[in-house]
Amino acid sequence: MEHNEPPTHTLHTRREFLRTSMLGAAAAWTLPVFLQKTFLTLDAMAADSPIQTATGKDGTILVVLQLAGGNDGLNTIVPYADDAYYRARPVIGIPKDKVIPINDYIGFHPKLAGLKGLYDEGRLALLQGVGYPNPNRSHFRSTEIWQTAGDADKAEVHGWLGRYFDNCCKGAAPTVGVSIGNQTPQAFAAATPTGVSFSRPEQFRWVNPGQNRDSSEAFYRELNQPEETNAAMLDANDGGSVAAIAGAKRGGGGTLDFLERTALDAQMSSDKVREIAKKYHSAVEYPKTPLADSLSLVAKMIAGGLATRVYYVSMGGFDTHTNQVNTQDRLMTYLGDTVAAFCKDLQAQGNFNRVMLMTFSEFGRRVTQNASNGTDHGAAAPMFVLGGGVKAGLFGRHPSLTTLNNGDLIYNVDFRRVYATILENWLNAPSELVLGRKFPLLPIV
Repeated sequence: MEHNEPPTHTLHTRREFLRTSMLGAAAAWTLPVFLQKTFLTLDAMAADSPIQTATGKDGTILVVLQLAGGNDGLNTIVPYADDAYYRARPVIGIPKDKVIPINDYIGFHPKLAGLKGLYDEGRLALLQGVGYPNPNRSHFRSTEIWQTAGDADKAEVHGWLGRYFDNCCKGAAPTVGVSIGNQTPQAFAAATPTGVSFSRPEQFRWVNPGQNRDSSEAFYRELNQPEETNAAMLDANDGGSVAAIAGAKRGGGGTLDFLERTALDAQMSSDKVREIAKKYHSAVEYPKTPLADSLSLVAKMIAGGLATRVYYVSMGGFDTHTNQVNTQDRLMTYLGDTVAAFCKDLQAQGNFNRVMLMTFSEFGRRVTQNASNGTDHGAAAPMFVLGGGVKAGLFGRHPSLTTLNNGDLIYNVDFRRVYATILENWLNAPSELVLGRKFPLLPIV
């Protein structure tokens, strides 16, 4: 596709016209009708009200939270009454008197008081022993399996959410799926490019997806220049290479982020979206973390009425091979406090009952601690599903700590049962069409 150079006067006035909402001035170029309607509608809604007013037409929303790196499930949901746990983890085991009990066998990590509060309120379903047959301990391959919902011995091209978009969201705006991150997750990979990815919130601008542009490239580079990043928030354990695991960047005519392409073609930046998001000012105080930035942005998009069915965010740092205790304490604090703040924000908006948040990690960790006071790649682990429409409680069985598969926990809940349940009972989609076959549903919705 050709990209003609904008007139010189446009280059000088571009930012001013964007910031004064003179969207009509873009008539010199063809602006897709769906995009124009989306921005104008959201702007009008935001002008009248700081939050979205729920109506019978509002759809349910799924927020997927990836815990990238392989979260240690045994120190997240702790089997504190099992002596085998302390024999396997004499240094890194969570002391019994620190665990937040769920029942007389298991309890939450002491830094997950926020999640325990949601559990007690009847808003959180805890699924134990989640995994899949023939588990793979490679970060990249196991992430691919979770994101495509494929079998361990088969390679899938499209993601499970991409197949949902293809089969159930035809004709929807590309913002039907929004990922907060530097890469589009493989879960969004679809036959028809759908879904958009924003870079991290503090750099929330459309990213130029190609380098072979005409002489207007310098203009777009300047327009899309990232804002300053709070480097102190981005330490090695809050991102890391594993945190970026996602589908490969798609270029050309593949699953290239559609709005990034449209934004360039229409000669507009994300300033309009940022402007809409800024009109909602939450009274809820979020922690000062990248995850909190991502989820607070999602909350703003929900409040502003963005026509999105699926949001995707990722939190990295869970590959805890060495000195796990301090790292996981910090990660659990970030996770529990941020998710609790996000839910409180949605409740204040009046949108909590139509939002579901699901966590997943590509695998759990080995039962026995390693020589570096950390844990190595394992298999089964817990998942959290929470929201106003969730049936709270414990689902699945906690895996045995003595009957193992080469040192790994043995799963008893296939993760695709969770996907199937969410598709059928939350997104109102035919799970068999999306997942390729039927999986038994879980009573979590």
